[in-house]
Amino acid sequence: MALGDSARRSAQEERWGGLLAAAQAGDARAYDSLLREVTPRLRQIARARIRDAAEVEDAVQDALMTIHALRHTYDPTRPFGPWMSTIASRRAIDRLRRRGRGAGRESNIDDLPESAASVAPVAEERIAARNLRDAVAELPESQRTALRLAKLEDLSLTEASARSGLSVGALKVATHRAMRSLRRRFGVGEGDDRADR
Repeated sequence: MALGDSARRSAQEERWGGLLAAAQAGDARAYDSLLREVTPRLRQIARARIRDAAEVEDAVQDALMTIHALRHTYDPTRPFGPWMSTIASRRAIDRLRRRGRGAGRESNIDDLPESAASVAPVAEERIAARNLRDAVAELPESQRTALRLAKLEDLSLTEASARSGLSVGALKVATHRAMRSLRRRFGVGEGDDRADR
C-alpha cells in the first residue's frame, strides 16, 4: 500500500512540476491549478512542525507567497516535490522562530488581568477631568460663576442672573469669555461661539 501511495505522490509531484513549467511559459490557468492543488500538501507540511492552527495557515500563506516569488527559479528538469517541500518547511520554521522570539517580549492581552486593559482609559479620563477642574479654578470669579450656573447647572439666563447677581448681559459675556479661555487652553478651535452667548 505504501508503494502505491509513493507512486501516486510521485505522479502528483510530476504533474505539479509540469504545471509550474507551463506557468513559467505564461499559462495562468496552469499556475492557478498548481496553487490550488499544492495548498493541502503545504498545510500538511506546516502541521508536521506547528501545532497552532492560525500559525499553520500563516505558514501556508508564506509558502504560497514564496513559491510565487521564486517560481522563475524552478528547474523543470528537477523534481518538484523536494523544491516545494523545502520552501514549505523553511516557512514553517521561520514562523516558529518568529513566534519564539516574540514570546519573550510579548504578552497576550487575554492573559493580562481584566483591569489592566481598562486602566488606561479610566486614568486618561481622570487626568482630563482634573486638568479641566484646574483650568476652571484659574478663571476669574465672575467667569467661574457664569460657567457653573449657565453651563454646568444648565440654568436659564434669567435664573443664573438672579442667583449670581450678574446682569443677563454680564452673564453672557462672562460665559463666553470663560469658554473662549478654556478652548484656547486646551487647543480647541473657536468655531461658532453663538452657543456661548
